[in-house]
Amino acid sequence: MVKGTKGSHHKEGSTKMSKHNMVCAGIDTAKHKLDVALNEGPHHQQLGNDAAGHGKLVTWLHRHGVERVGIEASGGYEQAVVRYLRRAGFVVVVFQPSRVRAYAEFLLQLAKNDKIDAALIAVCTAALNAEKIHPAPDPRLGPFAAHQTLIDQLNEDIARYKTRRESCRDGHLGQYWKEEITRLKGRVRAEIKQLAAAIRQHPDLAERLRLIESVDGIGLPSAISILVRMPEIGSVTREQAAALAGLAPYDDDSSDRRGQRHIRGGRERLRRSLYTAAFPASLHWNSQLMALYRRLIKAGKGHKRALIACARKLLIFVNAVVERGTPWVKQPAAPQPLAS
Repeated sequence: MVKGTKGSHHKEGSTKMSKHNMVCAGIDTAKHKLDVALNEGPHHQQLGNDAAGHGKLVTWLHRHGVERVGIEASGGYEQAVVRYLRRAGFVVVVFQPSRVRAYAEFLLQLAKNDKIDAALIAVCTAALNAEKIHPAPDPRLGPFAAHQTLIDQLNEDIARYKTRRESCRDGHLGQYWKEEITRLKGRVRAEIKQLAAAIRQHPDLAERLRLIESVDGIGLPSAISILVRMPEIGSVTREQAAALAGLAPYDDDSSDRRGQRHIRGGRERLRRSLYTAAFPASLHWNSQLMALYRRLIKAGKGHKRALIACARKLLIFVNAVVERGTPWVKQPAAPQPLAS
């Protein structure tokens, strides 16, 4: 049970938890251990974050009648236990740490340690409405996502090396950075080719990849990123897709004040990939995005805001194509009204 810093706070948390009939567990994950707690009662367990510990965890969860398990994303240390629990039939919710801390603030929970965090995650899991829980992603995509992360990291290294080369005034060192950039670019091309071949071993994934790549402005690297970073593509609304990618604009209004809308949250690497694809697409490759970009610039929105809007529209195109199950059909841009 989550404890507050004051007795009254503790009572508030207890009342909140008693409203939930479902038994939920929360797991605070570390590299070598798991702290597990239930949303009600003093039950707590500490287990190893390894195969033996995962087996004991499933037995413990079954003994306490747990139906839903919440776990905080912990730099990848949670992935093995999440896979194990899903194979065992549990509904598993993976929370971003910011969501759990926000819920702690709502409960006025200030204390923090592994045991308290596990109980907090359990309460947060119980409070989550069923419609807010996304289906478990296709397990085949896990290794592909890890491979995509490697490619992303190589591209990040290339960007850093370019910066070092630009600021380098020594000819010999400049040549070194140039050779490293060339080497890493070759490695990126090879990794993309290998990852695409692995995806195409699965006919349904190969078809989805083909549909995504059919959209003007989406090259193979971006298509792969969308496929593995957004398993929900084609099965969500355009608004949900934009929110998942962190490309949905949110209001910032209060009383009579009307603030500027901003994007926030979402999947950072996916958003970066879409933004990278939208840049050339809105300037050269996709006539509808080109028209949208020009219209926004003419309206004074600014280059970055226009590109974000184009990235969002590009994702909406991809989502529609996958949902429809037919390739992208190039359409002429809407005619612009004549100046009076």
